[in-house]
Amino acid sequence: MHGQDQFIEDVYAREVVMARVGHLIRRKQQEIERITRIVRAAASFEGVAAPVSGKILKIVLIGPYARRTWYEDKASLYFSDYEFWVIVNHTLYADDTRWCRAKAIIARELGNRCAVSLSVFSKADIKSAKASKDHFILDRLEAGIVLFKASRDAPLPHPIT
Repeated sequence: MHGQDQFIEDVYAREVVMARVGHLIRRKQQEIERITRIVRAAASFEGVAAPVSGKILKIVLIGPYARRTWYEDKASLYFSDYEFWVIVNHTLYADDTRWCRAKAIIARELGNRCAVSLSVFSKADIKSAKASKDHFILDRLEAGIVLFKASRDAPLPHPIT
């Protein structure tokens, strides 16, 4: 295993995320846990002129896997997509260009086994949604499963290089 893969493996104990999605079959738990580790390890916060250093505040699983309504039809190869929402501490870090690397690693590692949607919001986006009572965002966050929360989970030792 080369250095980057080893780092992704060492981010935190697998059981932390897998326990949060214990209602799913083991393969789905493992895929969700792997995606969560990749997102945490591959986020790119360098080169941004922001007043604070970049930080992931939360990673939330939304959609059918969080609502326990996922499906998988092996005959037609039709299955639910994984939907991840990432909340960062500043608007500049929510820019899609910051997440290209994470998306590329997810695509490389999981290939055609599953479709993954990754949406990134800033803390300000969430505050604005609360102020305007944006039920699209608020309902999904409330029904979602928090896979990572910076205030309670282990920090990353250092970013992937």
